[in-house]
Amino acid sequence: MTEPTEQIMSEPNVAAEPQGAPASPAPPPEERIAVLEAELAEMRDRWMRAEAETANVRARAKRDADDARQFAVQKFATDVVEAAENLRRGLDSLPPAQEHESDLIGKMRSGFEGVERSFLGLLERNGIVRVDPTGALFDANLHQAMAEEPTAAHPPGTVVRAWTHGWTLHGRLLRPAMVVVAKAPPSETA
Repeated sequence: MTEPTEQIMSEPNVAAEPQGAPASPAPPPEERIAVLEAELAEMRDRWMRAEAETANVRARAKRDADDARQFAVQKFATDVVEAAENLRRGLDSLPPAQEHESDLIGKMRSGFEGVERSFLGLLERNGIVRVDPTGALFDANLHQAMAEEPTAAHPPGTVVRAWTHGWTLHGRLLRPAMVVVAKAPPSETA
């Protein structure tokens, strides 16, 4: 009987390479350099695309953050605009200035006008701007037509008067102006 170690050593090694197999020939150096240069060009292209994508993501994130910062107060701005409109309505309801009116009425009127100027200045410093559309061409993106008025004094499609002003927040429409738009007068046919 043979020892187990002798039996293991006498069995052929299955994992070993056959001794008679030829080794794969190494490619010529020029071919190897061309392959490596192609791989380098591909990696450089991938890297440039990844850098461009990263720059785009950064720019988009910055733009989104700036928009969020500028327009986060949109709901509040809409409410403040309503207060400014009410102040204007109050001023418009005062009787016109007269020569012999009491000093108290004149001081109240000028005081309210000063408050309105200050309030509008404060709004403008914060990006909220009142826009008077009177005389401008009607633009459905900025105006809400409340009525049409036949007139020969203005070209058709022109805003004749504004019931309320338009308001913008950093250039974006916050509230459209409610306007009366001119239309051609009816032609007189006999």
